[in-house]
Amino acid sequence: MLPGCGKFYHGECAASHGPTVPLNRAFRCPLHACLSCFITNPTNPSVSKGQLTRCIRCPVAYHANDYCIPAGSVTLTDNNIVCPNHFTPRKGCRNHEHVNVSWCFVCSEGGSLLCCESCPAAFHRECLNIDMPEGSWYCKKKKKKKKKKKNIKAESNSLYFNYISLEEAAVRFKELQAEKELRQLQEDRQNHKKPPPYKHIKVNKPIGKVLIISADLSEIPRCNCKATDENPCGMDSECINRMLLYECHPQVCPAGERCQNQCFTKRQYCQVEIFRTLSRGWGLHCVHDIKKGGFVNEYVGEVIDEEECRARIKHAQENNIGNFYMLTLDKDRIIDAGPKGNEARFMNHSCQPNCETQKWTVNGDTRVGLFALTDIPAGTELTFNYNLECLGNGKTVCKCGASNCSGFLGVRPKNNPPSDDKGRKMKRKSQMKRKSQQEVIKEREDECFSCGDGGQVVSCKRPGCPKVYHADCLNLTKRPAGRWECPWHQCDLCGQEAASFCEMCPSSYCVEHRDGMLFISKLDGRLSCSEHDPCGPEPLEPGEIREYPPELMTTYPINFIRVHWAQIVKDWPPQSPVEKNCCQTYNVPETY
Repeated sequence: MLPGCGKFYHGECAASHGPTVPLNRAFRCPLHACLSCFITNPTNPSVSKGQLTRCIRCPVAYHANDYCIPAGSVTLTDNNIVCPNHFTPRKGCRNHEHVNVSWCFVCSEGGSLLCCESCPAAFHRECLNIDMPEGSWYCKKKKKKKKKKKNIKAESNSLYFNYISLEEAAVRFKELQAEKELRQLQEDRQNHKKPPPYKHIKVNKPIGKVLIISADLSEIPRCNCKATDENPCGMDSECINRMLLYECHPQVCPAGERCQNQCFTKRQYCQVEIFRTLSRGWGLHCVHDIKKGGFVNEYVGEVIDEEECRARIKHAQENNIGNFYMLTLDKDRIIDAGPKGNEARFMNHSCQPNCETQKWTVNGDTRVGLFALTDIPAGTELTFNYNLECLGNGKTVCKCGASNCSGFLGVRPKNNPPSDDKGRKMKRKSQMKRKSQQEVIKEREDECFSCGDGGQVVSCKRPGCPKVYHADCLNLTKRPAGRWECPWHQCDLCGQEAASFCEMCPSSYCVEHRDGMLFISKLDGRLSCSEHDPCGPEPLEPGEIREYPPELMTTYPINFIRVHWAQIVKDWPPQSPVEKNCCQTYNVPETY
């Protein structure tokens, strides 16, 4: 429909391109919109603005700058390119060779991999549960001739494998992303864009069968504060209601009108402003200073039950709605500040927040307030930890920028190092003490735990277990797929959860079968099964159990004794209070 274009399309062909825009009885073809900007934000008005350069072989266009033109494009003129869709690798040219990763996309382990011919992906045949294909194989089960590019960014990233190193690509990508976000922020400010519409409410609104509880005056607790106190029921007072997160009632509190524990009822909120952040959408910052422990705002919205919550989440997933404002009130009720709420709905997540949520009892009902964790100067963005519970395998990337950022919402933040001088000394001392241990401990061992040889091994997926094995040593006919746990965690006799382990082989036993199956090696004090014969000065015979003092045997369980005496033998003299107590109580000499 645009004059001067002159391009014709089949209806199905035009509809197959995302940037196509239907207008009345006509349409605007994809040659008049930047594909990179459209993929980033389809609603961005700048998609069709500015100078565009077009591919001469397909209906694809980009802004004529380094931010939008994909890697691998061949520039012909200022207005014409050949996009990477038509890239043909030449034999003998190293930069044109296809590259695949050396680990499985499902289990993240190496080994014999099935590589895709159209992208860097690689998989174990066992993880996909398919037979070994003949000839070329594509992870999306599409033939190469019929393959169409659906995501220009994914293909552009794969071309970075050919042109520059991964490290340089990551640095350059972050730079371009920051510049693009800055330009987007400037455009939003120039256009005076406002936050997405919502209805502002002052108190929680129940929906459906949900009820707002209201207590009788006789049921509301009475504090011991007096009206003559300097700050009755204040932050620095000893008000029992404030300590128990109860708000005083104006008709019950002895302090009367001077009571300072009625922030929810009187809506004593801090003055805040909504602003546009650089990379996290809209946010909230304070206009004046806020003291530690101060009441910032109440989280207000529609109060719904679990059934309505599921229905709203399903509707959001079906309509590609990615922003959620739900917060759990109690086991039966949820606050949804999406359609209706107040300024608190704009507070962003942070792994190192300056605010926290607290559940207070106000007039018999539970309400959620946001309180300052530290002294917050004016102009600082207000954040709190969402403590998001992620459903499924999808994870939302965290962009808080904190030093202890976990990288994803719902993942526990990393521990921050202590900031005081004493803490730094303690940290430095502990690092020096454990330096030798960190050099030895590995996340995964290199040799098979069964035979001790290297090679192609499978690893245990149980958290904290470093053991690896040959598939042949475990009598496995194929590589185990999914969350597989090694036999070290099951009893050899009954298959139940193991409680005691041989430290020299995969033998292990449960509580019922461990007695008489393990002994302590005199060589190094480790628990061993009967298959291992230690070579100390007084070697134990296979299956022999070392004798203990009779009084010790009757006081402590046998395996408790084994564990602690093994530690004593290994690190003599005894270190822990339990070990010292054992030695002092039973007069154990150093030569024992």
